[in-house]
Amino acid sequence: AFATIAMAERAVEMNSIMQPAILELGSFLRKANRPLRLASLNTLNTFVLHQSGIIDETSLEAMITEAAPSISEADLQLTSNVLNLCNTILLKTPGCAQVICEKVLPQALMLQMFFGSLVKTQPASFDTLLDSLLSTGKASPNKQCGHSVALCVAAMCVSGIPDKIQPTVAMLTSNLKSNPDSAVQLLSLLCVAEIGRRQDLSSHKGIEDVVTNSFQSASEEIKSAAAYALGSITVGSLTAYLPYVLAQIDSQPKLQYLLLSALREVITPPTEIPQAQQDEILALLFVHCESEEEGTRNVVADCLGKLTLMNPATLLSALQSKLSAESAAARATVVMALKYTISDKPQPIDTLLQQALESFLLLIQDVDRHVRRAAVQVLHMAVHNKPSLVAAYLPGLLPLLYEQTIVRPELVRVVDLGPFKHTVDDGLELRKSAYECLDTLLDTCLEHIQSAEFLRHLRSGLADHYDVKLPCHLILSKLAISSQPAVLAVLEDFVDPIEKTLNAKVKHDAVKQEIDRNEDMLRSALRAIDAISRIPDVEGCQKFQDFMKKTVLAGPMLQRFNAVRSEADASAADAMDMS
Repeated sequence: AFATIAMAERAVEMNSIMQPAILELGSFLRKANRPLRLASLNTLNTFVLHQSGIIDETSLEAMITEAAPSISEADLQLTSNVLNLCNTILLKTPGCAQVICEKVLPQALMLQMFFGSLVKTQPASFDTLLDSLLSTGKASPNKQCGHSVALCVAAMCVSGIPDKIQPTVAMLTSNLKSNPDSAVQLLSLLCVAEIGRRQDLSSHKGIEDVVTNSFQSASEEIKSAAAYALGSITVGSLTAYLPYVLAQIDSQPKLQYLLLSALREVITPPTEIPQAQQDEILALLFVHCESEEEGTRNVVADCLGKLTLMNPATLLSALQSKLSAESAAARATVVMALKYTISDKPQPIDTLLQQALESFLLLIQDVDRHVRRAAVQVLHMAVHNKPSLVAAYLPGLLPLLYEQTIVRPELVRVVDLGPFKHTVDDGLELRKSAYECLDTLLDTCLEHIQSAEFLRHLRSGLADHYDVKLPCHLILSKLAISSQPAVLAVLEDFVDPIEKTLNAKVKHDAVKQEIDRNEDMLRSALRAIDAISRIPDVEGCQKFQDFMKKTVLAGPMLQRFNAVRSEADASAADAMDMS
């Protein structure tokens, strides 16, 4: 009916209903009812075709955002309707081109099977379609677009016309050798990666050296793409390229981060690596556990975790054997490796992981702060994704976790910078990680937490650094809902640090970033205050009431508090509507 009205020869005034109608039709696109989605897309297309003069760009962008997820190889009719709508929007409002590039183009280019089938049935179209895809990928500023174009090029070559692999790869490697355009080089690396992942490229002599030479680029994006490409062609031919990658890791210390990133691509499931090569990789990774570069150690940990998923029975024990290593860097790396073995989905490793996890997490009491932080991060990963792995160990781990929230004077140092001195707190990141872990524990393991003990350790966080205060405010907001009697019992102790936060003034010469950070902290504190103010019987805490009257409900703070309260009320109303 709306479509009929919109295209009626006799003009009908639709200004008042257009925006609500677009929002409602957009919501229909999220429904499971396929005929309803098709009808909604047709109606939206009619609106744009016949009523574009009364539709603003914000509404058009909303249409595009709602329609994009319907693009799928599984339903080409829906996909066709979405692309038709986007085409109409482009004709009527060219200003929406950027949004379509960001939201729709990557989705559309994921139709890899379509491109493969197209060139298989019409071989003469290969070169034209290849040129079109490469031109699109090179011109788009969207990173995902390049990856999507590469997937389509690979589908055309491998699934469409295998005879085209040789000349296409030759053209791409020629680009890498001689074309100085960074966009061309980036796209060429991505295309080589996706073709090489699906097809053995060992017949292209020296291609691994051509890809590795891109590590010398000034562009971090190109270097990252080169690592991905080297890893991908190794996946396509382990026997040809894995020895090369391992040898390069040992012989090129300045390129270790990128080479290890390439190795990470190789050992990412579902790649299957023979046992002998697994052992070789494990030995190499253990050597580099002690790298001086933190970024390199992080990639090593990721590689160790992914390798362990291939053979958990053997490799978990190998990791455990390194927990007593003399090097703190090695201990931290093997602990962090477990972070990459934990997923929110069931995995074959889960039973073994549950048995072994405690020995790794107990390093939360290690003498080295980096090792302690690694253990906290692994605990956080476990309680977030699979609490059952650690539930039995929480009674012993929680006291150790609470200890990591304490400011340690021995980790605070003063750096002399000549005209002024700067205080560096080396324990800050550990405390922040600990409180973030505690926040997640509230969401997933509340039944294992004693609120009184939990709150006792929260007070110091409320008076800590900005990075620590934010998670503490969030924790307090949650406890004000889940543990109201416990919060009321200690509320007087919390008033002073919160009041100090609200009264803190930024320096007169503060830059915009400092001003914005302070505003974020004020809003964070006010959300906690709002949650507390809604606790029944909070009136019984006179100190909190005095604080509210003197600091929160007076002066410029009142406007901020009312805004925060309105946001909370709106969120609660939305939650009620969703239910």
